[in-house]
Amino acid sequence: MTKEDWLEIGTIVSAQGLKGEVRVYPDSDFPERFEKPGERWLLSPNQKEPRSIELLSGRYIPHKNLYIVKFAGVNDRNQAEELRGCKLMVPASDRPTLAADEYHILDLVGLEVFNQLNGENIGVVIDLIPAGNDLLLVKPNDSIASEKDAKKADIFIPFVKEIVPVVDLENKRIEINPPPGLLEINK
Repeated sequence: MTKEDWLEIGTIVSAQGLKGEVRVYPDSDFPERFEKPGERWLLSPNQKEPRSIELLSGRYIPHKNLYIVKFAGVNDRNQAEELRGCKLMVPASDRPTLAADEYHILDLVGLEVFNQLNGENIGVVIDLIPAGNDLLLVKPNDSIASEKDAKKADIFIPFVKEIVPVVDLENKRIEINPPPGLLEINK
């Protein structure tokens, strides 16, 4: 399988306790991926292909945005520590169905961002940052970042309907209606 065949759903950040549980920082908004028992896959930093592992249980830790999960065959802290840095994966075919105006992060990454007010191409979405309201992280295009300012900071755009009224996956574009000062704040 290729990298496109997998979805990263989280990263193991540390061991939890002495009985083999691990802490997982989620990259998915679907709790069942961390709580519902079943097959998952681990991708170690030094491997190219993920390996199968069985998720036995999981629970969410409020206010820390972490899940504590237990895998089959991981029975002590030393075994759990060996998993630090591993990515938790599922097959790309395991994408949940979304409601209207909901998007998979991977569908947003790579979309061009345009200002509805003047048609200007702002840049390209490189990530979605979870926050109170999610933020689109946009890499500014060459016309925004001049040569002398080649290291121009990435632009954070609140991913709310009032500011991002158009997400056109078919044409690979997003249109924004930035409030006064939004683009200047990022300069």
